[in-house]
Amino acid sequence: MLMNKTIKDLEKILTSDNILYELEERYAYAQDASNNFVSLPDVVVFAQTIEQVQEIVKIANKYTIPIICRGAGTNTVGACVPEHGGIILNFSKMNKILEINKENMTAKVQPGVVVGDLQTEVEKLGLYYPPDPSNLKVSTIGGSIAQNSAGARTFKYGATKDYVIDLLVVTAKGELLRTGSNTIKNATGYNLGSLFIGSEGTLGIVVEATLKLIPKPRCSKVIMAYFDTIDETINAVTSIIEQQILPATLDFMDRNVLKTIEQFNPIGLLTDKAAALIIELDGTQSSIEEQKSIITDILRHCNSSAIQYSSTEKESERIWQARRSSMAACTKLKPNVTTDDVIVPRGNLPQLINGIEKICKKYNLTVCMVGHIGDGSVHPQIPIDLNNETEYQNYKLAKGEIYDLTIKLGGIISGEHGIGREKREYISKVINSTALNYMRELKKVFDPNNILNPYKIF
Repeated sequence: MLMNKTIKDLEKILTSDNILYELEERYAYAQDASNNFVSLPDVVVFAQTIEQVQEIVKIANKYTIPIICRGAGTNTVGACVPEHGGIILNFSKMNKILEINKENMTAKVQPGVVVGDLQTEVEKLGLYYPPDPSNLKVSTIGGSIAQNSAGARTFKYGATKDYVIDLLVVTAKGELLRTGSNTIKNATGYNLGSLFIGSEGTLGIVVEATLKLIPKPRCSKVIMAYFDTIDETINAVTSIIEQQILPATLDFMDRNVLKTIEQFNPIGLLTDKAAALIIELDGTQSSIEEQKSIITDILRHCNSSAIQYSSTEKESERIWQARRSSMAACTKLKPNVTTDDVIVPRGNLPQLINGIEKICKKYNLTVCMVGHIGDGSVHPQIPIDLNNETEYQNYKLAKGEIYDLTIKLGGIISGEHGIGREKREYISKVINSTALNYMRELKKVFDPNNILNPYKIF
């Protein structure tokens, strides 16, 4: 009865093609990339204007119904799963780039804009938006802000949070809140924007974002270096950084990933090696050649067993496409794939990577590891059959031990994916009770009726 009233109210502000309530339609929005089905949403709506978002939120508040925002659904921690039914608010129709200001080097966008599309458009003007989640061809700006997404270029350029200078947010009451300004610097009052970035839609709904851009590097080159041990791989990364060289990326793939990608999409990766580094250099042609020469000497000194160079932009993209396809390749091994994003101080990476391998072997699980090891981040991708109870329980045990190992090594349980529902039971292991209590109080201030993506994070 309550949902019937809700749908009737929604029909007053949205056209019929922007409201889905049939079983088959709702089922498509019942899960995200975490692979876990929890429950169906009661209704799915598509907003096209800020005013519609405000009215939808007011309706949710009126009936105390959960409202869960959704972009492309690529989230891996269940952050956009409707655990308790409610309204899925889909932003795929709010996907306009509202402005690219070349003089101020900013872009104003709606939340449904795809990250890769924004990058393509700003680069036509000689500008650059560096954050690059692996699924950037479908990931949206709104989702990136909700999770504070990062990616391979974080080592040199930073994460999403470093490029958001202003947000327009719809509060749980349906009010409009602006967090910043159209200027690169802002020391006026509290930095409210930082509260919403990474809050997974639990404090407010971002309906517009102003992003900082930078000049586009003139050119780039990719180096692939292979190693026979993990320790030699990490030593090479440390040696490069010690020489005060700052590559755009220092990414990593282990043996299982190399083998699995070659089975899925052969491009000539060397599958007999323990690991490979993907090192991207960018800047001017002369600076790249100088860096390439120094890095090549370092790689050889660190016992790299093979070094390859891209000679064209197409070859560079081919390498990155292989790296980004690692999770898709893992689906060839089992029906489901889980992925994580533990991060430790870089000096502890060998213990983390080797430890994860031992833990997964202990529980008879295959693990394929990639990571942005320039900043200490590792993504263990574990192919499993979620319908196999024994396998699933082994995975849960392994997951807990991986987090314990990460914490022991001075790390945290999420560097860029967020907490959602998949990691909330572990958050108290890395954030103390005082901080958690203040976070819960902030949630109550911004969302007193607990309608915005409820029960995520905590």
